[in-house]
Amino acid sequence: MLETTLTISDLVILVVEPSKVQARIIQNHFQDAQVGSIQVAHSGAQALEVLSHNPPDLVVSSLYLPDMTGTELVISMRNDEQLEKVPFMLISSETSFEQLDPIRQAGVVAILPKPFVLEDLKRALYNTLDFINPCVNDTDSLNFNELHVLVVDDSAMARKHIKRVLSNMGINSFVEAVNGKEAIPLIENNFFDLIVTDYNMPEMDGEELTRYIRGKSTQSTIPILMVTSENDDNRLAAVQQSGVSGICDKPFEPDTVKAYLKNIMAEL
Repeated sequence: MLETTLTISDLVILVVEPSKVQARIIQNHFQDAQVGSIQVAHSGAQALEVLSHNPPDLVVSSLYLPDMTGTELVISMRNDEQLEKVPFMLISSETSFEQLDPIRQAGVVAILPKPFVLEDLKRALYNTLDFINPCVNDTDSLNFNELHVLVVDDSAMARKHIKRVLSNMGINSFVEAVNGKEAIPLIENNFFDLIVTDYNMPEMDGEELTRYIRGKSTQSTIPILMVTSENDDNRLAAVQQSGVSGICDKPFEPDTVKAYLKNIMAEL
């Protein structure tokens, strides 16, 4: 049986926004983007009630709700077997690293500012479709299914999100580690085609892991994709100098990752 490929007009979206005025504005933006069906909840509890009966294709939430935060909402979803795979998008004017990092770690398809423009919304929706739909187009000929990937991240939810994005591109061979220290013996005893690693991790972070791989590992040339929510330019410059092949922001966006993997395959 063939799987149905969704389009933007097929999407059923749940908007979680406490303000009725803001909810209406967001609805209008989604209608302009040609989204087919939009539901609205004004609290976390109301959203979870809707989700328990009719899970949508995408949840779009504000960060601050009257009874919980958007972070708490997405974590509740990720801990529910029925909801853990439902994509989550944040719309917020919040810029604090401390407030946004936990929701990035939980795995979101996009974070849009308030206000946002239609172009940014459409990109976020296409990333959502890439996250939902199995890869059926140009990546089929690139043999991504042959890649053996090590995913290193101290967040189980982040690892699960990364694996799902990569799985939709045809990759199905994964090994996981919770930090660089745990990754090193795996690298020394297994062959990997790609390492996807977080930056901020306990015991050994992504920069230290990268320097070890480039300087001491028997797989010193392996491609390394750093996934990070870090926004300090000096620290990012140090990461770049450590020898990573590429740096990808959290959220882990499918279109960005797909372009990176194409470059990897072209070089192999």
